Amino acid sequence: MLQSKLFTKTRKESPKDEVSKNAQLLIRAGFVHKEMAGVYSYLPLGLLVYKKIEQIIRNEMNAVHGQEILMSSFSPKENWLKTDRWNTMDDLYKVSDASKREVALSPTHEEMVVPIAKEYASSYKDFPFSVYQFQNKFRMEMRAKSGIMRGREFIMKDMYSFHKDEEDMNAYYETVKESYTRIFDTCGIGDKTFVTFALGGSFSKYSHEFQTITDAGEDLIYISKDKNIAINKEALNDETLAELDVKREDLIEEKAVEVGNIFKLKTKFSEPFELNYKDENGTVGEIIMGCYGIGLSRLMGTIVEVCSDENGIVWPKSVSPFQVHLISVGNDQAVLDATKLVYDQLQKNNIEVLWDDRDTRPGQKFADSDLIGLPTRVVVSNKTIEEKKLEVKDRKTGDIKHLSIDELISDLK
Repeated sequence: MLQSKLFTKTRKESPKDEVSKNAQLLIRAGFVHKEMAGVYSYLPLGLLVYKKIEQIIRNEMNAVHGQEILMSSFSPKENWLKTDRWNTMDDLYKVSDASKREVALSPTHEEMVVPIAKEYASSYKDFPFSVYQFQNKFRMEMRAKSGIMRGREFIMKDMYSFHKDEEDMNAYYETVKESYTRIFDTCGIGDKTFVTFALGGSFSKYSHEFQTITDAGEDLIYISKDKNIAINKEALNDETLAELDVKREDLIEEKAVEVGNIFKLKTKFSEPFELNYKDENGTVGEIIMGCYGIGLSRLMGTIVEVCSDENGIVWPKSVSPFQVHLISVGNDQAVLDATKLVYDQLQKNNIEVLWDDRDTRPGQKFADSDLIGLPTRVVVSNKTIEEKKLEVKDRKTGDIKHLSIDELISDLK
């Protein structure tokens, strides 16, 4: 893509009303646009990153036999009354139309997915199965201060699994837990993300959060390096320590942000809707459920918090909007022709490239390149033409190499 054709522009100054690093950098670099507190629009560069994250998650959910669907954001009030959450969920958006009919703007979709499942599954042969979606969610968030990590409207992957017994649900739960670990590894924050034991509420003894260490986090977790697990502050007690076989003095306290969670719902939502099954003898059994969530917008914001420096964002290769930032220094025809040749060769080899072809000074181009944060910067100038080598800089390490176009393509692949 030609950078001159991007309708968005970078900004020198951070927005005065933003305190979080992720919002400051994403807005300055032209990835998102703030509409109001806790509400952001995704611009071309930001949507490319979102789509990369979405596909990483989709690949893993498909690998554990999840079936992708898309449910409505509007949810019938009757469903929420049935689960007793209409009047007990403080952050639920309730919307009325001209006829005074009330509906919910869904923050989560148990009240939708269970009635759908009941329409199609009733025999023991229909189970187990799991369904997932990527969708905008709405929560009446009164502390919308952490950029895209804590919003009133946000994008979430939520998956729901349906089982005939707890043993089957527990086995699938462990499978998804491993899948989540791979997701965060692939997204470039696996070394800072820990499976964290949290209170299971009325559902189970424990739920599991996936917490990423960052100073921007609002949670406190206690990490056991030996076991590569963590305990949420609310779950930290002698019983939990004994059960996990960890010593309090060996734990390290860290601030973290929750990028995903998994719950054993059991019959919490299947029971109100009478979602049952009949076995081969005609005996009725209750369906056991699990749910598994990842906030994509929160994950994207967390990646920025973790993967950035004083000059801007440092995107991991797996989620970067482009792999190469190609910069032409000088506007004489020889430089433009040489840059066009590199641009065409990269595209021919299916390497995503953003060419800064703008008529602006080199210092501005380099500063914008650092701010946008693509993994590899390639410079074409009269000097590189003379030397018949390209200047190639790694955004993360700062290392500079001088490579031919063939060497560059081989290196990138």
